[in-house]
Amino acid sequence: MARILLVEDDLWSRRLVFDLLVLRGHDVLCAAGVSDGRAQLDTVKFDAVLLDINIPGGGGELLLREIREYNAVMPVIAFTASTMTGDRERFLAEGFTGHISKPIDVKSFGETVESYLLPPT
Repeated sequence: MARILLVEDDLWSRRLVFDLLVLRGHDVLCAAGVSDGRAQLDTVKFDAVLLDINIPGGGGELLLREIREYNAVMPVIAFTASTMTGDRERFLAEGFTGHISKPIDVKSFGETVESYLLPPT
């Protein structure tokens, strides 16, 4: 399966998402903010990133811009409670691959994340 980086500052959300994805066979590493996420990305090759928008250290959009400087194709999914009209479109225009809003549907979450993964090469 996939190696996924979850960048989420809320401990309970991290635990839930980690468990859901591990149960589906994925290798999941976690980071609590931009600097933690950056450190993980510098040392590990990931197949996808689930990226909260409101995280410490500059926010998810900052980390997305840094990721896109060296990897234009890796799926980076906005994972956020920001669900105002136009947010999804704004996130996609900024370069996110997709958008998953919180609270999540635990029954379909894993499948939704997997729908964004690139086919193995």
